[in-house]
Amino acid sequence: MRITLISLLSLAGLSATAAQATPLMSTEWMAQACNSWNKNPILTDELAEKWIKNDGGRGYKIIHMYRTDCGEPTKVEMVISAQGGKAMCTYGGPVKHTDLKMDMDYIMHAETKRWREMGAGEYGPMRAMMFGRLKFEGPKVEAMKVMGPFEQFLLMPGKVPGEDACPAK
Repeated sequence: MRITLISLLSLAGLSATAAQATPLMSTEWMAQACNSWNKNPILTDELAEKWIKNDGGRGYKIIHMYRTDCGEPTKVEMVISAQGGKAMCTYGGPVKHTDLKMDMDYIMHAETKRWREMGAGEYGPMRAMMFGRLKFEGPKVEAMKVMGPFEQFLLMPGKVPGEDACPAK
């Protein structure tokens, strides 16, 4: 009887957790990823030195991303702003900027399986792009110069919890 009760309570807890899970790259997930960015000194400090200054005088850069298998309509946005000598995520959620400047902004997408592999640290940005696992639009030379810090960005799907169900469109 005790074992049955404990098993039922455990299953109920797992069901509640699963029901509360946020889809990977949903608008809710992106808000959590934004917070995760701001807690990572490699992203905030190293990208402030080498990357954030190419903003066209706007004071921010935009990253759009989505899971290829969920479709482009599920695209979400992250805004990275220069603040206090750091590259800080100031917005993560639904797309607000539809007119990207491809000499300073980015669009990235990959199959869910590939985001999971990158998030687990199985490979970094160089391999992901060379083998076409991560589709990428934006200033490629600039991206090549920040591969080290950018790898931290690709680890987010492994650090910020998210389920594999596609986000709502």
